[in-house]
Amino acid sequence: MANENNSRKAILVTPELCIGCRACQVACKSWNQLPAITTKNNGSYQNPPDLAGTAFNIIRFNEVPSKDNPVRWLFVSRRCMHCDDAGCMNICPTPGAIFRTPEGAVATNSDKCIGCKLCVQACPFDVPRYDEQGKMSKCHLCFDRIANDMQPSCIKTCPTGALKFGDRAELVTAAKSEGYSTLYGEKDLGGLGSVYAFKEEPNLYGMLENPRIPSSVVFWHTYLKPLSYIGLGGVVAAAAIHYLAVGPHKDDKEV
Repeated sequence: MANENNSRKAILVTPELCIGCRACQVACKSWNQLPAITTKNNGSYQNPPDLAGTAFNIIRFNEVPSKDNPVRWLFVSRRCMHCDDAGCMNICPTPGAIFRTPEGAVATNSDKCIGCKLCVQACPFDVPRYDEQGKMSKCHLCFDRIANDMQPSCIKTCPTGALKFGDRAELVTAAKSEGYSTLYGEKDLGGLGSVYAFKEEPNLYGMLENPRIPSSVVFWHTYLKPLSYIGLGGVVAAAAIHYLAVGPHKDDKEV
């Protein structure tokens, strides 16, 4: 069920307006003091190639067939979706390591993260990454800025309005009034905090169809997670779900 909190904020992403300038990437790194990533040319203008512990948002370059142009680029911002029903929060065994802010952002506390990587398996959007310290790291909707009545850094720097920030309900209403036929994330997983306004099929932009939390996460959240509050039972439970989600530990060399 969607969060009915009237103070819930969100980002509205309108890929049709994106020019691929990647100013949002630079602004995110600047505000969060994230170092650059050494990359190499992999046949695409997209850079970096994917999210990382020091890359909270990227512009994905999607090259699609076109009758009118030899090359047609569809740009789309890839970032944390800030799900209302967040798989990463459901499966995290450490209270407070992943938490929700009053504005609806899904944020992290690295001091409490134990580096189990269960959140990686729980996210249908493949968002969580880990930094050099082995702590989960991702977009946190600039919750430190929005709590002080400032826009997220990526929104502030976007020159075309492809990224907008505000009250979620108002953004959804405005996008519909502007004729966008598909609002990706309007109701998915209880309603996403990153909503995408499309006039074409979402799969052209590489968006996952019908995102769902893995069944192993539902099992953990319903039956095993309560054991995490009773000491050893929590350790056993975490080990069990890690085995189900990630698989058994394998040594680098066979004996």
